[in-house]
Amino acid sequence: MPRQNPLAPDATFAQLWEVADRIKGWLTRDQAQLLHDEATRLAPGSVALEIGSHQGRSTVVLAHALRARDASLIAMDPFVEGRLFGGSPTRAIFERNLRDAAVEDVVELIPEYSTRARPTWNRPLDLLYIDGKHDYWTLSDDLKWARHLPEDSVVLIHDCFSSIGVTLGILRHVLFSDDLAYESRATSLALFRRRRVTPRDRLRLIAQLPWWIRNVGIKVLLRLRLRFVARALGHDSPYDPY
Repeated sequence: MPRQNPLAPDATFAQLWEVADRIKGWLTRDQAQLLHDEATRLAPGSVALEIGSHQGRSTVVLAHALRARDASLIAMDPFVEGRLFGGSPTRAIFERNLRDAAVEDVVELIPEYSTRARPTWNRPLDLLYIDGKHDYWTLSDDLKWARHLPEDSVVLIHDCFSSIGVTLGILRHVLFSDDLAYESRATSLALFRRRRVTPRDRLRLIAQLPWWIRNVGIKVLLRLRLRFVARALGHDSPYDPY
């Protein structure tokens, strides 16, 4: 069967996004651009790790950017069974989406929980993208993957300022960290760098908290079916802010 959405190796970001945007998921165009830009800055032969792949929306973006650098991507997702997570059907969709985008040869799939794989991991990494389970405990453990990164490398965290569990984990483990500095964000996709943290870095992170509180408030309004109030706050969507 021919590929449905083949991507040329030299495709522009706009062409890449046209393919990735057909895959179900919550990554926005601006967030995809940030992932793409950081992946293309890696040295040839680098290895990136994506924690949480779902149907492959972000995987396709990262893999295509990494191909241009002769680099590779490790996609780690347990594909949990059940209606909420999708299980085996989601894995099949994920693998099909990678084939259709012609990036399957760039990606090494590890169908495992990140928290189970981490304690025995011994391979160096050059970029870390965290989009796994959004609770405090899992995020806290996933941050430990940064130990496998060299200095000045990047950690990207999705839903960083729209998930209570993720944000609390960031405040507990990153705000007072000595070697993981907050730099910027594309909505709720935050970029941290593995380097010495300065007081200014901490203040930049604290400055994001009002926006996080606003997002949590919108989630509450949506669950109370007060979408018109959320719209007045600038959120014109039936879905949670991400």
